[in-house]
Amino acid sequence: MAETQASAPLKIGIAGLGTVGGGLVRLIDENADLIEKRAGRAVTITTVSARDRTKDRGFDVERFAWHDDAVAMAAQADIDILVELIGGSDGPAKAAVETALGAGRSVVTANKALIAHHGLALAALADKNDTVLAYEAAVAGGIPIIKAIREGLAGNRIAALHGILNGTCNYILTTMRESGRAFDDVLAEAQDLGYAEADPSFDIDGVDAAHKLAILASIAFGTELDFDGVYVEGIRMITPDDILYAEEIGYRIKLLGVAEDLRNRIQQRVHPVLTPLSAPIASVEGVYNAVVTQGDFVGATVLEGRGAGDGPTASAVIADIMDIAAGRAAPAFGLPVEALTHKPSAPITEHQGAYYVRLEVIDQPGVMADVTAVLRDEAISLENVIQRGRDPGAPVSVAMTTHETTEAAMQSALNKIGGFPFCVEPPRLIRIEQFG
Repeated sequence: MAETQASAPLKIGIAGLGTVGGGLVRLIDENADLIEKRAGRAVTITTVSARDRTKDRGFDVERFAWHDDAVAMAAQADIDILVELIGGSDGPAKAAVETALGAGRSVVTANKALIAHHGLALAALADKNDTVLAYEAAVAGGIPIIKAIREGLAGNRIAALHGILNGTCNYILTTMRESGRAFDDVLAEAQDLGYAEADPSFDIDGVDAAHKLAILASIAFGTELDFDGVYVEGIRMITPDDILYAEEIGYRIKLLGVAEDLRNRIQQRVHPVLTPLSAPIASVEGVYNAVVTQGDFVGATVLEGRGAGDGPTASAVIADIMDIAAGRAAPAFGLPVEALTHKPSAPITEHQGAYYVRLEVIDQPGVMADVTAVLRDEAISLENVIQRGRDPGAPVSVAMTTHETTEAAMQSALNKIGGFPFCVEPPRLIRIEQFG
């Protein structure tokens, strides 16, 4: 009996054989029987592309057809799916994906920057050519958060979500708290361990998390992607003192992505947060990621797991491949592109909440009177003030928390306080979120 198309092996080509690409090859090699049973057909790597054919990757690349050019592979190779693992929002990654979708081939990618910047156009191209764009591995590594929101929570209106979306930052903040060491010291350790890149800017400045948050917000709220609307702060300015002060008053500092549906607009922000020790997100440590969603019928859901690495990310990639093999494809953002709603992003100046502030000031009479006068004039009420020890005439740290107020009032107050001659460095602000 002739083999039917439904049972024919699914042929994939992998563009990029770095950490994730190598992990995917090993996963398919080791779990081929399981994949075939669950997908209903075999998944076979037939073609690969990478920069260096001679590099030792721990497996035999000679069994695959080789392409030096990923774009040419996407256009010419006998494959059903292009797996793009090159990275970057433009260049060969974008060109290869566009070429594959234009040729009627499905695409699976782990490239969050590509999706955050060009996801709508790529999804429209997939819709036009009746093919699939899948990217589970682009957000939170091995956590199936995209499938959970797009499919498992499809019957809910998602009002808000928040999460730890970058394992490098979470590792740094966890280690700073546990060891009392400074940011630069822990960052160097993270680089030595391979948790941070040689140039860690995308991670520690919040850009990586912002890419992922924009994607999640689009799926959760049924809105067009708006990466440019994400407010972004990183963790460079967090000190061991900040972490100690936070713990003393019952909070933990995390770099979070927060998205909220405000009816006519959405708010998307990535920045350090003081979150209560009782909140589920506060106990997520090390390189782990977690995402909390709030649905109108399901309530709060929490998904946690490893957000990066060859195994977790390859696990997410193969899940997308198996969905395509089994005919379980869904629109890239849960809805066809033309059905996504346009909602502008609310600026951070409209945020309301409580705040933590750390001042470095000269220890002299009248400092707190001047500070509290400014806060009074901006209608800001203090909840806590912490100063450890005294050193007359020398700089000391003063930490304060406020009751709920507006971002605009806080920024105005801190600009004024920072102009006082006793303030020896710009005031530092961290937003407080009362996640239960």
